[in-house]
Amino acid sequence: MRITSLGVIDSSVLELGPGLTVITGETGAGKTMVVTALGLLLGGRADSGAVRAGARQARVEGLIAADALPALAAAVEDAGGEVEDDGIVLARNVSAEGRSRAFAGGAAVPVSTLAAIAEPLVAVHGQSDQHRLLKPQTQRQALDRFGALDSLQASYAAVHDDLVATERELAEVTASARERAREADVLRFGVDEVAAVAPQPGEDAELAAEEARLGHADTLRGAAEQAREALSSEHGSPDALGAVAAARGLLEGVRDHDAEAGALADRVAEVSYLLSDVAADVASYASGVDTDPARLAAVSERRAALIGLTRKYGESVDEVLAWAETASKRLLDLDSTDERIQELTARAGRLREELATAGAALSQARVAAAAKLSTAVSDELTLLAMPHAQVTIRVAPRTVDAPADPEHPPADVVRVGERWVRFGRSGLDEVEFLLAANSGSEPRPLHKGASGGELSRVMLAVEVCLAGTSPVPTFVFDEVDSGVGGAAAVEIGRRLATLADDAQVLVVTHLPQVAAFADRHVLVEKSSDGTITSSGLVTLDDEGRERELSRMLAGLAESDTALAHARELLDLARRRTA
Repeated sequence: MRITSLGVIDSSVLELGPGLTVITGETGAGKTMVVTALGLLLGGRADSGAVRAGARQARVEGLIAADALPALAAAVEDAGGEVEDDGIVLARNVSAEGRSRAFAGGAAVPVSTLAAIAEPLVAVHGQSDQHRLLKPQTQRQALDRFGALDSLQASYAAVHDDLVATERELAEVTASARERAREADVLRFGVDEVAAVAPQPGEDAELAAEEARLGHADTLRGAAEQAREALSSEHGSPDALGAVAAARGLLEGVRDHDAEAGALADRVAEVSYLLSDVAADVASYASGVDTDPARLAAVSERRAALIGLTRKYGESVDEVLAWAETASKRLLDLDSTDERIQELTARAGRLREELATAGAALSQARVAAAAKLSTAVSDELTLLAMPHAQVTIRVAPRTVDAPADPEHPPADVVRVGERWVRFGRSGLDEVEFLLAANSGSEPRPLHKGASGGELSRVMLAVEVCLAGTSPVPTFVFDEVDSGVGGAAAVEIGRRLATLADDAQVLVVTHLPQVAAFADRHVLVEKSSDGTITSSGLVTLDDEGRERELSRMLAGLAESDTALAHARELLDLARRRTA
């Protein structure tokens, strides 16, 4: 990991490897900046105040060995990045103005994407995580992880979500039953009204045309008879056919003298034929136009009925018919309200039975896992210089009094056997870690029965017990040994080293007893030119480790007594597997 212009760190490289890496340094040297840098690389919140004074931006880069992390490689490639030589580069820039940019495999990505990519890589534990361990949700999650209860939890949660959705819909349908009944009455009246008139597609346009024709029958007939007389007179009056016949005769008389005149005569003949046909059609039209007051009245009455529909249900008869079809379908839905209520009620009942069964199975598995985890954590605490401490994990159902109406219990209460239990999405139980720090003392909740140092050791013991069940390849502990010293500190170092046998572990510590167990010891070294203070990361050799442990022990790096004590600690750590 390369850190540039972050806090007191100007530019440094932290090279991690298998096993346990510890980071030490004087107070204020910038040890926590290493964890801050890692947090940025994992998509954590950016703080412009962490940018080194005078720098334009802070930058953190991490090179991750991805040969054993196919899911990580796939996630980076999905985000547009590349994997080169089985390595993936993640990076984060934070400007002094507060802007933040993230990169994965060389591709710019949203910070949320970087967080999603990096989240499975590292589990960070700090002093704030001690308070997190006090939360019931965190304790339950730890127990479920240990017991590998993911499938049981997922099955239960699926039934829970189905039940909640079903009962929500049931409540909505029941509450809206009156409104739905009113809506059904209105729609039914409209559908019946349309059905009584029984309009046909396009009927309104056809009737409008017929009404106009019947209403002007005398005018239409008179105009047609005059037009027929003008085309072909029955009384010997001049007409169009006579005029065209005269014109044709004149042209026919000169046909032999000019071919063009003959052509014109032929065209006039065509006009004569057309006029004859038109005159016959006009005569037929005139004879067919009759005044029919009864039919006019019927058409007007029918149009009035259709207009009554179009005023309410659409601009045209076609729109009225479309509304009636839609309304009929809605009526089918509204009329089935009672059936839907019965169906949802029956479904909710079945789901409650399924929820009780799934919840009971999850509870039973949790009780079994709690017994094993209690024993495992207690054994770890013995190794962490708390030989008389006992951790008990209590798994208790959230029982309630029987409801007044068992047929209609509260929404979050279900019957399990002979008991009534309040349920949530996580199950039917309350999970609580209890600690009896000394022999004969009553187990008490962690927030009441554990000091800061004891809580640190409980958290470490839990993490060691969960290590085999966690897919996370890297653990980071930020001064979780706060408040611990002496023999307990030695045992914490020993357990961290044991955890590092199966995972990559990074520890920020102020305890020499913990640092002595490191496979790699990194010193955050502070320097100053009188105006600006800088820190850098230095990987110590054996001699450097002795001096640093001596400083941590006595505050004096060159004290013979402290150096001798430091060598003794290192020898003790090297013999941990003996």
